[in-house]
Amino acid sequence: MTTPSTASETAVILSDASSVELEDWGPLPEATGAPMATAGKKLWTGEGIREVGIWQCAPGPSRWVFETNETITMLAGRMTVTEDGGDPYEVKAGDNAVFAKGWTGTWDIHDTVLKVYTVF
Repeated sequence: MTTPSTASETAVILSDASSVELEDWGPLPEATGAPMATAGKKLWTGEGIREVGIWQCAPGPSRWVFETNETITMLAGRMTVTEDGGDPYEVKAGDNAVFAKGWTGTWDIHDTVLKVYTVF
């Protein structure tokens, strides 16, 4: 039996995040090339956590300066992340990553990304 995705004041349960209806969030402001379409759904906010949600982004290059901490779980897609002055790392479906406040670098999205994120 499949449990539907649900959110409350105390829990977020996603049985199939890929089935969540996403809202158009417009072009990615951080894009450094052609416009990159984004979509997402905010699932929860609470004390100590600014936001939990699902985010999708089309392929392309982008530049990031993190003003908060963020964890991600990649559900689909593939990208290369490179911190300024650091080595490139591939992040793909099934991977988890943490970007600390102050992280600065590039994301080169190769295949459309779908991720669950937590901003804190």
